[in-house]
Amino acid sequence: MDERIVQYEDKMKKTMNNLSEELGSIRAGRANPHVLDKIKVDYYGTPTAIQQVANINVPEPRMLQIQPWEASMVKVIEKAILTSDLGINPTNDGKVIRLLFPELTEERRKDLTKDIKKKGENAKVAIRNIRRDANDSFKKLSKSSDVSEDEIKELEENVQKMTDKFIAEIDKSVEVKSKEIMTV
Repeated sequence: MDERIVQYEDKMKKTMNNLSEELGSIRAGRANPHVLDKIKVDYYGTPTAIQQVANINVPEPRMLQIQPWEASMVKVIEKAILTSDLGINPTNDGKVIRLLFPELTEERRKDLTKDIKKKGENAKVAIRNIRRDANDSFKKLSKSSDVSEDEIKELEENVQKMTDKFIAEIDKSVEVKSKEIMTV
């Protein structure tokens, strides 16, 4: 692949990875440890991911169990979960924190599906913006150097193919996650 295109492909891959992370953090009525990815706790003055201070497992389909490595972290983790936008009240027995995920209502499922589609659209816009930047840089190339019009056209076609591929991936990811949310 042309080195002039590689940088744009990398940007598109980063956009896809970002979308995957966002979709992974949306809870689908099932317990998924990734819903805790964005929550940080104060660990000796440093904001730290919960996964780095505790074991997280899924003993039941709708329950997450968080077992801190230090007993003093139970209250800190519980407070971080309460102040997050997770919307679940943790319970603890002094050693282990449990998060019980309620069944999603039909209305909530539809809201989440809309949110997923919106995130997908935002990712598509980002991909198209990367394509536009690439095409702009190719046009500048044609004015400033001895690159032929055919080469520019080929670069633009390759970027378009790449754009189409990533947009198809986004559509597939959105569809899979929407189906997962709507499945009771």
